[in-house]
Amino acid sequence: MTLGAVAETPSSGDALLPDLIATCRDSLAAADRFVADAKHALSNFVADEGRVSGAALEQHQFAAHGYAWMATYVEALRQTLGWAERLDGEGRLGEREALQVQIVFGEYLAQLAGGIAMSQGEVARPSDLGIDEGAVETLRRSTAGVMIGRGNSASARAQLGELIAESPDTGDFGNLGLDETLGMIRDQFRRFSDEKVLPVAHDWHVKDVLIPIEIIDEMSELGVFGLTIPENFGGLALGKTAMCVVSEELSRGYIGVGSLGTRSEIAAELVRIHGTDAQKERWLSRLASGEILPTAVFTEPNVGSDMGSLRTRAIRDGNIYRVTGNKTWITHGARSDMMTLLARTDPDEPGYRGLSMFIAEKPRGTDADPFPAPGMSGGEIRVLGYRGMKEYEISFDGFEVPADSLLGEEEGNGFKQLMATFESARIQTAARAIGVAQSALETGLRYACERQQFGKQIFAFPRVHGKLAWAAAEIMAARQLTYFAAREKDADRRCDLEAGMAKLLAARVAWSAADNAVQIHGGNGYAEEFPISRIMCDARILNIFEGAAEIQAQVIARRLLGSRN
Repeated sequence: MTLGAVAETPSSGDALLPDLIATCRDSLAAADRFVADAKHALSNFVADEGRVSGAALEQHQFAAHGYAWMATYVEALRQTLGWAERLDGEGRLGEREALQVQIVFGEYLAQLAGGIAMSQGEVARPSDLGIDEGAVETLRRSTAGVMIGRGNSASARAQLGELIAESPDTGDFGNLGLDETLGMIRDQFRRFSDEKVLPVAHDWHVKDVLIPIEIIDEMSELGVFGLTIPENFGGLALGKTAMCVVSEELSRGYIGVGSLGTRSEIAAELVRIHGTDAQKERWLSRLASGEILPTAVFTEPNVGSDMGSLRTRAIRDGNIYRVTGNKTWITHGARSDMMTLLARTDPDEPGYRGLSMFIAEKPRGTDADPFPAPGMSGGEIRVLGYRGMKEYEISFDGFEVPADSLLGEEEGNGFKQLMATFESARIQTAARAIGVAQSALETGLRYACERQQFGKQIFAFPRVHGKLAWAAAEIMAARQLTYFAAREKDADRRCDLEAGMAKLLAARVAWSAADNAVQIHGGNGYAEEFPISRIMCDARILNIFEGAAEIQAQVIARRLLGSRN
């Protein structure tokens, strides 16, 4: 496809900067120095006698979160460059990939120097962190200044736009850098989403119904629920990188389908790491096969991210525990067969130390009777998006859980056990966000190439193809950061920081891509009949669950600054 208005932009031959890889390397080094300056400047606000103070960190939360975003940007640039270098070494770095690298470097470096939009209306500028003008000027005068001035140019966006619009129905958005095995997995699940999910996903959303059990059965046959479970328990033992690839492609079809695997991932990891041998034998193979569908029962009303304040009680009574309390935002709660249930077993132990985790079996419910078990009741929470599994509130009133369902058969370890799953959960959520973002990009691109206004495709207008080109570039950066976190997890290295950064960035990228795709649709984007309206609703939740963006930034800042309380 060659679009006149795009071709007329002063672009084509001179959009790509010469010596791009070397320029990016030098720019990244300058960005590293700038973020080091930011850390030093921020430490003046939050340090107390050489130690980082939790109270001071909270007082200067805006600056601390700005620093977290700065560090996340730089890590995304590092992983984007690493991806480009690997492709270049293999002779696979093409024009699409080079333009994506250049555009992301240009934009992120410009925002480092001028201000990062943490959300709408919240721009963290260098001065907010106490960075002086000299450090900003040093960044601009370095090689990074070349990228700031010319990286994300109109000609670069036009040229990338031309390339991604060549096949608007199938889309070539660049080589992801996957090996042969992962590439085959991606192709398989892309076909599944294209054939079985995308044609009907919007109908599920509009009718607000559960994802059909036939789709879940097909996912079971494809091994979705046993991706990371060891082979001796019926799983595929493929690792977290494969999980990312699968989650992205399923979520590109519909976030609810991609998220079905999340519940099994969390449950299986809890049992695999912390369960007794008997618990592993009982649950892992059934999770891997999809025989049982789990749900996570953690959140409570008026608690949110403050899990140390959970009040649901589990009191030992002989060979059972009796559970009493209220839970909310329980995804897929009615149709699930098993709960990973966090409750307080020691009412005298405050905070996290009195919490225990249970693997509690329950009967499947129906729309008419969602919780047909003695001691359980509840109902649906109606939501804007993320509908295919439904959300519920649950009340427990003496609900009986066998004592051997206590995870690890030792009380007081519940929060520590849950924390051990956060890395995987956030990596998986980042992958889901990338899938939603990719869906928004592809939907927006198709519409822009089909819609005619003023005698031409609206894609020809710079502020249309520019939005799509930027989305393609930023999605790739978030994807590479997520893959990096997954590789670190697969190598059994601590990656809570990398997983948190991936989730923080990917969630915002999903919302940005969806919002811009709605804008491209104009009034039609606000109509329920158009799939982009669903994608926008689905994208919005990603900044909230699995750690709200504000909580995620706080965790990243504390980790980087070395807070001890």
